[in-house]
Amino acid sequence: MLDNLTNLSEVEKNQLFEAIPLITVLVAGADGNIDSEEMAWAQKVTDIRSYNLKGDLKEYFEKVHVNFVENVNAAVASLPQDVQARNSAISDKLSELNPILAKLDVNTGAKFYNSFITFAEHVAKASGGFMGFMTINKYEGEVMGLNMLTPIISDEEE
Repeated sequence: MLDNLTNLSEVEKNQLFEAIPLITVLVAGADGNIDSEEMAWAQKVTDIRSYNLKGDLKEYFEKVHVNFVENVNAAVASLPQDVQARNSAISDKLSELNPILAKLDVNTGAKFYNSFITFAEHVAKASGGFMGFMTINKYEGEVMGLNMLTPIISDEEE
């Protein structure tokens, strides 16, 4: 399973698996309120990706999806309640992914990076706007680009 992650330690693999719950808390909680629509949509995106993607990302999201809600709740419980302090702590944790992603071959690293970015966008669009969808509030817009992650560009076409 996850053949392209064999050169990572168990700690590094766990950090990768914690990324999606952390991104959910960062983006959904950017305005101080993680609402049920954002949680439901984030869970649905992990579910869709667990059967819709190919290769390592499919296997990654299969594993992320298993205890997704529990992992998000555990992340919330372990982080500061103050929004600014929580966002700072999450940014610090997510920035630890940079050397991990750099250990992967460039195509795999780029796939993970792009997957994190698009996941954050999905969560940001989950509530507000027309009939509850497609509007990104100011706070979510500030964090959804995941600026703490170094972009990884691949020459491989999807």
